[in-house]
Amino acid sequence: MPSAPARVVSVPVNQIREITQAAWATPDSIVLSIGEPAFPVARHVLEAGISALDRDDTNYTPNAGIGPVRAAFAARFAHLSGVDDDPSRVFVVAGAQQGLHLALSTLISAGDEVLIPDPGYPTFTMTVGLLGGVSVPYPLVPHHGFQPRVDDLQQLVTPRTRVLMLNSPSNPLGSVFDHDLTRELVRFAHQNDLWIISDECYEAFTYDVPHVSPARFDAGGPEAVPEAVEARVITSLTLSKTYGLTGLRIGALVTPPGMETVLNNVMEATVSCVSATSQYAGLAALTGPQDYVSTALDHYRSNRDAATAVLDGLGIDYLDARGAFYLWANLSHTTGGDVRTWTRTFLAERGVALAPGTAFGLMGEGWVRIALCGRTEELVEGLSRLPAPPSHD
Repeated sequence: MPSAPARVVSVPVNQIREITQAAWATPDSIVLSIGEPAFPVARHVLEAGISALDRDDTNYTPNAGIGPVRAAFAARFAHLSGVDDDPSRVFVVAGAQQGLHLALSTLISAGDEVLIPDPGYPTFTMTVGLLGGVSVPYPLVPHHGFQPRVDDLQQLVTPRTRVLMLNSPSNPLGSVFDHDLTRELVRFAHQNDLWIISDECYEAFTYDVPHVSPARFDAGGPEAVPEAVEARVITSLTLSKTYGLTGLRIGALVTPPGMETVLNNVMEATVSCVSATSQYAGLAALTGPQDYVSTALDHYRSNRDAATAVLDGLGIDYLDARGAFYLWANLSHTTGGDVRTWTRTFLAERGVALAPGTAFGLMGEGWVRIALCGRTEELVEGLSRLPAPPSHD
């Protein structure tokens, strides 16, 4: 049997899926390892998808998506970022993950380097490797609030560096970039002739701080940095988290001008187009009542507060979550330098699944990601089973 290419064989296992699948196979386990919104999808969204099926709207759509859907994504992006965007530069994709693959497919060649946050979402590294690129992790450290530092990034730039991956609000950290840091990162990218892929999957969920899109500071943005002669920010959006549509697989890339033809061609070569049913459901989500979003935001904030109260009571250190729906907690006092193995043992012995920090990079050793999107009672019960540090009274 012919062997698969090394770039395929070397794609690492996703440790989030690893622990979650083990939890699903464990009776009565409490699953805090995966970011699956717990609310039912809004009825008007379901009805829009059902109506598309009833009228047999099941044919191909344009590669970049149905016109009204692209316009709705452009309107949402303009509202959130302050950047007026042309719907012709919006590409409807099969979820943020396919959008990441599409964007990187157009930007990197074999051997090109991509700056990846560490800790950062694991498919950043997985996708770069699958395309023959090289992931170069940039460190996010506790004593700097797990925020990027331009000095660290500058030391990693080589002639092969092509892309800077940014993610705010962050999965797994719950951290949020402020205005000045975001501007500084965009300036860095322009000064070093880099593309930016900005993962903004959690843009709807921030707590007492604004979401700031890097596109604000790109060419054409309302606060463009002086170095921004040409636009180089590609923004990734998704409806998976915002509206709980994880299984419908629909998101969008908002791209700089001039990429339309190549992106159409790459879409045709990968998925051709997104399901029409998903697109019409997504259109209803974007243009209809927004009660789901406000209800979810309140729930995630409440769960964050409930979770931090438990951790405070146990004396467990954590990063204050300002966005997304995750809590990043330090369990190095009990993990023995191997948090991946510890999470499997904790699941077997205590019936609770947590995502190991090493799923998100080497800097995550000793830490875990706690999903805040489920039932409050299960969250509190699961966290109450954590072992307290020895020094805690």
